[in-house]
Amino acid sequence: QVQLVESGGGLVQAGGSLRLSCAASGRTLSSYHMGWFRQAPGKEREFVAAISWSSSTTYYADSVKGRFTISRDNAKNTVYLQMNSLKPEDTAGYYCGAGRVSGSYVRRIDAYGYWGQGTQVTVSS
Repeated sequence: QVQLVESGGGLVQAGGSLRLSCAASGRTLSSYHMGWFRQAPGKEREFVAAISWSSSTTYYADSVKGRFTISRDNAKNTVYLQMNSLKPEDTAGYYCGAGRVSGSYVRRIDAYGYWGQGTQVTVSS
């Protein structure tokens, strides 16, 4: 069993930055792909970014490519999402997930067996 806890969300002006963290307990994350998803009110949860267990491969949604960076520290059992040049349309609850899939499957919600409770990001214009 893996427990995930996100933190780092908040209110920021457009153009600003935030760094989200996802800390795991219960089991080491080193064998899991990790992903970040987001969900805005009235919308479906959507893929943001993912990283392979070894950090050798990263994946990004087109909407965040070049602005967001996903990374992980397996020694700390933590995954990060650095968000720069934030836009009002980035406003959403951000959730991290852990899964044992690879390739294009990392963009799918059903590829993740464990989820955190989410952290809210609000970007004002």
